[in-house]
Amino acid sequence: VQLQAFGGGLVQPGGSLRLSCTASGSIGSIISIDDMGWYRQAPGKERELVAIITRAGRTNYADSVKGRITISRGAAKNTVYLEMNSLKPDDTAHYYCSVHGLCLIERVSTQIICDGEDHWGDGTQVTVSS
Repeated sequence: VQLQAFGGGLVQPGGSLRLSCTASGSIGSIISIDDMGWYRQAPGKERELVAIITRAGRTNYADSVKGRITISRGAAKNTVYLEMNSLKPDDTAHYYCSVHGLCLIERVSTQIICDGEDHWGDGTQVTVSS
């Protein structure tokens, strides 16, 4: 499973960014994903949850981002977005997307394969600075 994240960059305090992450299967097409989330890790700090969204659309946010950041899933169900507004210098970090609990149709056999693992992408850097 590959996760490709886009949308990071340098933004001034108070600015906005929209991150996106698309999951794809190396051996077949993804047909469902249970949970999709965004995490971040700042230099010298542990990785922390930013936001997570379930297949049913339930969301959970870190207290530090509530009211400023919105997580959503795309119509294709294998894409997750993170809309970030009113950004602060403390939001500076490397942002990683992660998916948990996915099923795919194996390309050759057409067998449905599901796993309960966490899959991670390389992430994208967000820097908030004037």
